[in-house]
Amino acid sequence: MKSLSITGPGEMALSTLDAPRPQDGEALLQVRMVGLCGTDLNSFRGKNPMVSFPRVPGHEIAATIVEVPAGEVRLAAGMNVTVSPYTSCGVCSACRRGRPNACLRNQTMGVQRDGALTEYIAVPVEKLYPASLSIRELCLVEPLTVGFHAAARGRVTAQDVVAVFGCGGVGLGAISASSFRGARTIAIDMDDLKLATARRAGASETINTAREDLHQRLVELTSGLGPDVMIEAIGLPQTFRAAVEEVAFTGRVVYIGYAKEPVSYETRLFVQKELDIMGSRNALPEDFQDVIRMLEQKRFPVEEAISAVAEFEEGPAILRAWSDNPAAYTKILIHVG
Repeated sequence: MKSLSITGPGEMALSTLDAPRPQDGEALLQVRMVGLCGTDLNSFRGKNPMVSFPRVPGHEIAATIVEVPAGEVRLAAGMNVTVSPYTSCGVCSACRRGRPNACLRNQTMGVQRDGALTEYIAVPVEKLYPASLSIRELCLVEPLTVGFHAAARGRVTAQDVVAVFGCGGVGLGAISASSFRGARTIAIDMDDLKLATARRAGASETINTAREDLHQRLVELTSGLGPDVMIEAIGLPQTFRAAVEEVAFTGRVVYIGYAKEPVSYETRLFVQKELDIMGSRNALPEDFQDVIRMLEQKRFPVEEAISAVAEFEEGPAILRAWSDNPAAYTKILIHVG
């Protein structure tokens, strides 16, 4: 069967793999479409330390079930599904606490193990989520769950004002999740087009930090109190610090992005404000279910969130174009079959 593999930094090629043979408890899936995210771009650039080559990328998946295990009653051949791409060991401290999304031994498809840019994959049935969604919508479920999990970590409620740094794919997930929970949501970015999409995703206000003063605008929008929750979805030292500086007293700060260099803090604010500061990684089953429910209610601007849709054979070229001009793309979808 055909596949796309990253063979080395800056190199991707069409290749051929043996078709998978489902093991006990696994369903055979025909891959229909795969989304690419920043992790795939870093892998292509050779900047992902968790990736060895060659590697088939792709963990944002829309697929059709071809075959299910004997006795399976929840799923059936012909159903369209999306996939949770993570593994969990069941015995580490995170798994024992009911948080397998942060498993010590997690292996994400397309990162530590081969992903979905191929014709067929075999996946444990408990990792499959059927939904009454289009193929493109199914492809967006997994990336949106990352932001939904961050909102859950931040305990966002309808009584909160939430500010989100970054309106890329993950940030849009956090914005739509906060809005879905009823919170008043402020989107922060430097790109007017991304901010416009953020409004369609549920942001009630936006701040363009290329021409507006972040602190002054947040003071105006929150009557001087600051947002109750700050979600950082960029991964820059300045936004890491700003989240702590701008959040309200006794507020919550959630980091999805991670800075690629050390970050210096005024730690007095941690104590003086009595902050809850949290990381957010991957997603849980309930996050997948919430995203599916939100998409089924047509509360997300699907088409506006997609930068490009490419055919399978165009995968290497569009990944190179993205690497050369990362600002030109937010979400790329690859049509597989």
